[in-house]
Amino acid sequence: MSKDQLADMQRKNIDAAMELAQMSLENSRRIMELQVDTARTLFEDSVRNARALAAAKDPQAALALRTQFAQETSTHMMEAMRRMAEMTAASQAEFNKVLGKQMAGTSQEMMENFKKVMSVSGLPGSGEDAFATMQKAFGTARDAFDQIAKASAAAFNMGGGKGKGKSVKVE
Repeated sequence: MSKDQLADMQRKNIDAAMELAQMSLENSRRIMELQVDTARTLFEDSVRNARALAAAKDPQAALALRTQFAQETSTHMMEAMRRMAEMTAASQAEFNKVLGKQMAGTSQEMMENFKKVMSVSGLPGSGEDAFATMQKAFGTARDAFDQIAKASAAAFNMGGGKGKGKSVKVE
């Protein structure tokens, strides 16, 4: 592998890492905006609720209002959690897509360069057997990455309430 090929591969890896970091920052920004919006809504609701409670004429009316307010607050919180889970799942899927694409491209480049080196090197152990072994190792690494990505997505879905009580099969 020449210095230029190695530098190009490193540049692509750095570009991919920067893209992943940017995706992470963007997801964090969206989640923080959601949290601020939710906090603002809850604060405004609590002010409105306090005024309504102060205007209640009897204890039963106040109790009914408190029950209604508790339900509204729970609804707001559950909606915020659902939206946050959706954002995180979408970001995770995009992250896995970029990472998988980068890994596939890098392993393909490495395999091509390894094949070139082995075909011209004349080293002991070079040739088709060494290439097949290297190809198998890259395939195993790619399969392991796929399994990790699937397990991560399945674990996230179970934790987010989408798969409670269900078993998750990772292929």
